[in-house]
Amino acid sequence: MNTFFTADTHFQHANIIKYCQRPFKNITEMDETLIKNWNTKVTPNDLVYHLGDIIFGDYTNILRRLNGKIFLILGSHDGNAFDHKDKFVDIRRLHEFKQNDISITLCHYAMRTWARAHYNTWHCFGHSHGHLEPFGKSFDVGVDAHEFQVWSLDEVVERMNKLPDNFNLVKKE
Repeated sequence: MNTFFTADTHFQHANIIKYCQRPFKNITEMDETLIKNWNTKVTPNDLVYHLGDIIFGDYTNILRRLNGKIFLILGSHDGNAFDHKDKFVDIRRLHEFKQNDISITLCHYAMRTWARAHYNTWHCFGHSHGHLEPFGKSFDVGVDAHEFQVWSLDEVVERMNKLPDNFNLVKKE
């Protein structure tokens, strides 16, 4: 099982094309590109952390076409996600976990500090559609920040390794 991260797919949301200046003619083209990109990387047994704003419309039609098991971190437009909770591994507003000895905090919204940030833990977020600069070991994993692709754990590790330490890092003597 591989682990992936993404945010702000906004499936079936026509206004997001204009709002984010996405290079699609319509929602059908956008949705089909996002689904193709997702399924090219993600297999049915993989875990995908989706950091919010997943779908504007028919959850069932989109979710049945996406590979992987989806753990949804609620975004600002996921109000009816609980109506489809059986389609997700879990649904939360915030999630903290360890992956390969790395502590990661997931939230739809960017945070200036997060659990154990002073130990250089990581934070992944969405919501800003690629317009917010990374802050320490924290960055936007949304599709607008990654050529409409999901991020593999290896890609997240590579990106985090290039980022500066968290501002509040406690240095070991």
